[in-house]
Amino acid sequence: MNVLIIGSGAREHALAWKLSQSEYCDDVFVAPGNAGTMEFGTYASVDIHNFEEVAKFATDFNIMMLVVGQENSLVEGMHDYFQEKEYLRHILVIGPKKAGAMLEGSKDFCKAFLQKYNIPTARYQTFTEDTYRDAVAYLRDHSYPVVLKADGLAAGKGVIISPDFEHALDALENMLRNKRFGKAGSKVVIEEFLEGIEVSVFILTDGKEYVLLPEAKDYKRIGEGDAGLNTGGMGAISPVPFADEVFMQKVKERVIEPTIAGMQQEGLEYSGFLFIGLIKVNNEPYVIEYNVRLGDPETEAILPRIKSDLFELFKALHDHTLGSYKLEIDPRTAATVFLVSGGYPEGFEKGKEILGLDNVSSDVLVFHAGTKQVHDKLVSSGGRVIAVTALGDTMDEALEKANAAAETITWQGRYYRRDIGFDLRQATV
Repeated sequence: MNVLIIGSGAREHALAWKLSQSEYCDDVFVAPGNAGTMEFGTYASVDIHNFEEVAKFATDFNIMMLVVGQENSLVEGMHDYFQEKEYLRHILVIGPKKAGAMLEGSKDFCKAFLQKYNIPTARYQTFTEDTYRDAVAYLRDHSYPVVLKADGLAAGKGVIISPDFEHALDALENMLRNKRFGKAGSKVVIEEFLEGIEVSVFILTDGKEYVLLPEAKDYKRIGEGDAGLNTGGMGAISPVPFADEVFMQKVKERVIEPTIAGMQQEGLEYSGFLFIGLIKVNNEPYVIEYNVRLGDPETEAILPRIKSDLFELFKALHDHTLGSYKLEIDPRTAATVFLVSGGYPEGFEKGKEILGLDNVSSDVLVFHAGTKQVHDKLVSSGGRVIAVTALGDTMDEALEKANAAAETITWQGRYYRRDIGFDLRQATV
């Protein structure tokens, strides 16, 4: 069976790597992919925002499964398009329809859903430019720090944590009046800041049954010690020591099960991954956000721990047999470290030759994100460039391997955090 993966990052590289191991997969295509995905799949030359073009490719190359890696295509309705066309309905689509994708596509929709179904989350209110004065008054009376979120998709950059009123007011003006995030910031969600430690929880669900995947903790800040600007992710650890059996039982009962019940109540047809961003506050789980796909860099940490055939798991999703599916997990720890371009997440240069990949230990996985092949050279083509993942019997062993690999891979201006997992050694929150 031929599979088409939509996306171009390390997440899609990891998906191609995992699916290519299945005896049921004949050819894996990736659109648009990167220099690394070509090792496990074939480059699909299509505009992923042009659904008609994607559909033609799927027909021409006998695609039987479509795995949508990134959120934009889901929010834009790629699954709906394939479902609406009779000649495409036989293709198994991994990813929810547009209505379900709004759980990520709109922060306001997400928060209203959480509130309606009594799922623990931070208190909030939503404002527009028309209610700007009300937003200012709300901020004036709010406790600090406070969180401001652009309602729509903003490539992971639409969340601002403000330490005081002046900072929050400036952020609000930039979002609502100066259109810092464009259409994504036409609404702004203002919510209370929760003090705790975060964890990413993943399920695969058909909207009724689900399979719980390995959890992970990612590191968003550019600087060590979680300092500096937010990024798309600088690394991840799986499993997460504080997400023990007691805590995860609370997650199932208070978050996952009411979420699925809410989907059914709302009539949201859902068929794909749900990534639940949680924060543990006084041993209780609170939802920060939903994402309707796998996370990045978490994917690069959790997929290497899944020993089961990923294609078979996807088949169980579409056969509605997830309730009886037994997922086999590697008990070892996976540590992922992301190598990024100098200056990221702000201005950075592209086209820098990448060296040292041949010297990486054979037991370390290398997933490409922002890479491009130019003649006989591999060069950087983005902010986040390469993720390296290592498995170890302990977190320290996994990190030692991953950091050694990160040190081996070089290009001009290359940077990576050397403290991934630093907080998990002392996590008691």
